[in-house]
Amino acid sequence: MDVVAQRGLGSALELRIVEVKARDLDDPLADEAVSSSKRTRLRRAARLWMEQEGWEGPAAFLVAIVDPTDETVRWVDDAFDG
Repeated sequence: MDVVAQRGLGSALELRIVEVKARDLDDPLADEAVSSSKRTRLRRAARLWMEQEGWEGPAAFLVAIVDPTDETVRWVDDAFDG
């Protein structure tokens, strides 16, 4: 988990767990930058964080794919289920 952030206001407040990956955006496999085993570890870490912080609201995973050549960022919201 690279970043844990809140999005929205009031009753629409949601938690976003962000994983940042450096990948060439022209790479056809860029969207698969987070492997199945990594998703499992992220889910586990997110559950632990939410328990420790007492978070009971909605949460989603977001992946930020950063192209190292020009620092362009592609955001993949709701990248996978928690």
